[in-house]
Amino acid sequence: MKSGLRGPLFRFETRAVIYCIGFGKEVMYLTKREEYEARAEKMLEPLMEENGFELVDVEYVKEAGQWYLRAYVDKEGGITLDDCELVNRAWSDMMDRDDFIEDAYVLEVSSPGLGRQLKKDKDFRRSIGEEVDVHFYQGRKLPVGKNGKEISVKDITGILKDFTTETITLETEFSPEYEMMRKDISSVKLTINF
Repeated sequence: MKSGLRGPLFRFETRAVIYCIGFGKEVMYLTKREEYEARAEKMLEPLMEENGFELVDVEYVKEAGQWYLRAYVDKEGGITLDDCELVNRAWSDMMDRDDFIEDAYVLEVSSPGLGRQLKKDKDFRRSIGEEVDVHFYQGRKLPVGKNGKEISVKDITGILKDFTTETITLETEFSPEYEMMRKDISSVKLTINF
């Protein structure tokens, strides 16, 4: 039995379910969340191309006990409320035809916002030269001033200079090229300056 949202009436926490998807000789293992996000992205691609939109991100998250399948869309000059409504209606129809999510969830379409998180290589590439805020999982020691004194910080702000699959490099007030491992970073967001 389906609820007014989507999926069965019962809900449960994300399980450690792993999906195995074969691509020729390669095998890719995905969690339930990753599989849902990948399928939703693939579903939305033609709609994005047709309307000249960019799919910035898709996330499947649980907030305050409710699951959300959320798409962040953008376009040159900024996305409007009418654009979000257009995507939401078309996506809702697609999900009605091919509802691959078992849990009850809310479908949302939104703009990525000013301080959007950089997750994919295309996000980092587009943001080269922009000021970003980096938050680490654990504090790290950084040099301060000319005397070499160190302080422990969990956040750094700087200009994004470069990135690889394993590192990002910022120009900061203490270093023209400060490189850090992406595995140590919990989030990278565009800085909001007012």
